Amino acid sequence: MTEPAETPPTARQWLGLVAVALGVALIVVDLTIVNVILAPIIEDLSIGSSEAQWIQESYAITFAALLLVTGRLSDLHGARRIFLLGLVVFGATSLLAALAPSGGLLILARFVQGVGGAMMLPTSLALLNATFSGRARGQAFAVWGSTIGAAAAVGPLLGGWLADITWRWAFGINIPLVALIVWGVLRYLDVSPRTRGRIDGVGAVLSAVGLGLLSFVLIEGRTYGWLMTTKPLEVGAFSWSGGLSPVFVALILSVLALGAFWRRQAVLSRAGDEPLMDVGLFSIRSFRNGNFVTLMVGLGEFGIIAVLPLWLQFALGYSAFEAGLALVALAAGSFAASGASFPMAATVSALAQVRIGLVLEAAGLTMLALIASTDSAWWLIAIALFVYGIGVGFATAQVTNIVLVDVPEQSGGQASGIQSAARELGSALGIALLTTLFFSTLASGVTDRLTRDGLTADEAERIGGVVTDSAGSVIGSLAAQPRTASAAEAAREAMAVGVQVTGYVCAGLLLLALAATLFMSPKARTSAHTSPRAEAGTADAGPEARGTDLGERTAARPPE
Repeated sequence: MTEPAETPPTARQWLGLVAVALGVALIVVDLTIVNVILAPIIEDLSIGSSEAQWIQESYAITFAALLLVTGRLSDLHGARRIFLLGLVVFGATSLLAALAPSGGLLILARFVQGVGGAMMLPTSLALLNATFSGRARGQAFAVWGSTIGAAAAVGPLLGGWLADITWRWAFGINIPLVALIVWGVLRYLDVSPRTRGRIDGVGAVLSAVGLGLLSFVLIEGRTYGWLMTTKPLEVGAFSWSGGLSPVFVALILSVLALGAFWRRQAVLSRAGDEPLMDVGLFSIRSFRNGNFVTLMVGLGEFGIIAVLPLWLQFALGYSAFEAGLALVALAAGSFAASGASFPMAATVSALAQVRIGLVLEAAGLTMLALIASTDSAWWLIAIALFVYGIGVGFATAQVTNIVLVDVPEQSGGQASGIQSAARELGSALGIALLTTLFFSTLASGVTDRLTRDGLTADEAERIGGVVTDSAGSVIGSLAAQPRTASAAEAAREAMAVGVQVTGYVCAGLLLLALAATLFMSPKARTSAHTSPRAEAGTADAGPEARGTDLGERTAARPPE
């Protein structure tokens, strides 16, 4: 029998996608923009290094901590409602940050801003999952994924431009954008369905504590020491200055909290109760293996973005704005992939697009590692980042499509929260691993070069420590003094080697993710005439196949 033709999405659905993509862009930009505007914040608010670090990291910690909770809230109260609430929180805290008269109030605003971001990311996935089907669903995820890649690259550019005006506009610019997105969501996205149920309060606390502490570990390990304290942790009047590192203690507590969380969710799932995270989702092969690939992609994708601006600014002499401008090639590649994925969707599967993306990402990073030096041509850097960006656009978008394709609709929110958490933890782990590798290479490279030039080992190590502690910003000062010019050149060379090493390692991690895709086999084939949720019933080993549909535990109730 001839199958009915696929009904194309309406203009209203595409405009809804634009609203969701803009919301996701806000989240990602605010993860990266602060790195560029931190210097004027320190000067304007007269804050110390400890407060400056919390301004950077507070947003990311609360963001990662609450992804599972907000995913479950999306199922219970409707994805659109939670997305809108997240927008309101994000806008209000952006206003508070823009007007903050002190470092303490800015840190508070950033903490709560992370709550808003956590409400928006998993619900954005759930909204796209419910709004689109068939080929259009893959196209919608292509736009979503390209937005993430592009926003990560545009954040430093926007920050560099706004820093020349006032750092407050880096937050203030969010407010009119939030108003526009709220209008677009209300006008172009349908009210989301809800399911009856409740939040597992104990599970919510355990997941938030476990994920929050794990994020702290990954972000701050290099700063405070992985095992023993190397730098005092100061929070207000409290100071942790010796003994075991607060990072190590946080890691132990995180493992205990997440272990207790998993055990509790398994018990609630077996008892037919209402867990925060139904562990039965992990029996769906495409969901389980897809989340592993998501973690590996996060590891390989975002670590290089953390170190690249340092090399561009301090080794090649770019300004903050010029360094941000160089990353526009990455954004252009990401959007090019989004455009290419539209005609490809009819003939190339989502899994194949993920594999194409991972190969291109690895190729772009390998090229970047090959050309990294103290005088690399900007156009070669742009080509490498463009190829890398195309890969990001394909891989990031379509891996999400595969992860969610076999998940029952009533579990879409918590599944999106799990996938978002895997992405964020992967990126945090990648940044922790690769920045540690980069700075270790920088320190050893400077020390070895200066020792060969005749300096004593102690003096070479001291200069290497100064360069590393400043993240390379001291290179300009060293170059300005004739007696330390050789140290500046040694630091530039070591930075280039650091980019080479991190480029090759990132490429290797992405090829490992490529190998992991061999174990991904989504059973559902989304189309306009067959709901992806109906098809999910055929997913091997999934809860539905065992006759225990995840939705049987919660009766549907009217939309918002």
